[in-house]
Order: sequence, then C-alpha cells, then structure tokens
Amino acid sequence: MATDTEAATPTRTEPAVVERNNRRTRWYHAGVYVLVLVLLATGWWLTAGREGQPSPLARLTGAADTTIHEYAGWGLLALGVLGAVLGWRAVATLLTDSVRFRRSDLGWFARWPLALLTGRFPRHEGHFDPGQRILNLAVLVLLVVLVGTGVGLTQVVGGPAFVWLNRLHKWATYAVTPVLLGHILVASGVLPGYRGAWRAMHLGGRLPARVARRLWPGWLDRHGPDEQRR
Repeated sequence: MATDTEAATPTRTEPAVVERNNRRTRWYHAGVYVLVLVLLATGWWLTAGREGQPSPLARLTGAADTTIHEYAGWGLLALGVLGAVLGWRAVATLLTDSVRFRRSDLGWFARWPLALLTGRFPRHEGHFDPGQRILNLAVLVLLVVLVGTGVGLTQVVGGPAFVWLNRLHKWATYAVTPVLLGHILVASGVLPGYRGAWRAMHLGGRLPARVARRLWPGWLDRHGPDEQRR
C-alpha cells in the first residue's frame, strides 16, 4: 500500500482543476486578514513606544494609530459575530475537523519537515492537514483573547484589571505574530512542498487537482469528479 500522497494512484478520473474554497469563504478570509494585519501593524507600533508618532498607516488615513487600532478591533469582533451567526455550519465544520486527531497524524508530523521540501506528505483524511488543524485552534484562541482583552481595555480605566488586561493583550500579540507569519509563509506557496497552495484561497479558489491530492488527499477523495470538474 502506498503511504505517500504522490505515490498513491487515484481510483477515479480526476478533473484538472478543483475548487477548494467558495467565494463567500474567500471574501470572509480576506476581510479577516486585512483587519488582523491592520491590528498587528498598529499594535506593534504602539507596543514599540511610538504612541504620538504617527505610523505610515496613520499618515495615510489621517487618523491616530490608537483610533485605527480600536476601530479595526471592533471590526474584527463584528466580523467574528457575523461569521458565527450566518456561517455557523462552516464554523462547526472548522471546529469539528480542527479538534479531530488520529494516531496516523503522528507520522505526518514526523515527516513534515522533509515534506516541506519534497512535497511527499503522508496521506491524511481531514479537510485540513494536521498542521493546519493545530494552527486553526491556536489562531482562534489567540484572536479570541486579543479581541476579548481589547474590548476590556476600552471599558476599564486604570487599576489592576486594566494592568492584567493589557499584559494579556501584549502576550497574545507576541504569541500570535509568529503563528500568523508561519501561516503566511506556508500559504504563500514559497516552500516547495506547498507550491500552489495559495490558489486555494485566491484566484477563484481553484487549484490543480494534483496540488490538492498532494496536500489534502482525503478531502479530494470525498468530492466526486462531477462536482469538481471545471
């Protein structure tokens, strides 16, 4: 039995191109990462002690960095609530698949460093690969902490509560930054093993079936050729 995705022979005729994410998912993802990038840019600027010195974004918009940061935070909260209400099924799928781990995932992680260069990932059955599942949970938890403490900081003035909220907000910022940078590195397709992955969330969400088979074989097998053919 073949253990590598690249060595596996499909049991059915596959389309040349498959759609990984629909338009609504792509636009929602775009809205989230724009707001998160704005929050990170202004947050790190303020954390560096440059409050009172306008950042490039502040100069461009004519608004103070604190104002931009606060409004972007409220926007991210609104987007999160909107997604949970209107896309509750997608959220349920995201959470269900992200917390589901199999014993075979240990082998996937063991071979992942080399697969980054070779693209020979062991087969997995999830909608997301095992690394993505951990990243999903980490990002979700850290963004909840960031938004929650951010809201708290707008409601509390001084005192021990403000001090602890501010500390948690900073610690979550320190933690989420490398996680998001790692996500951007992998999703950009710069690494040989993930070449072509960026198309899953851009340019119509369509990517070559051979790329989908390399990265998400279980997901691809659950989608019939008639549904996927473009």
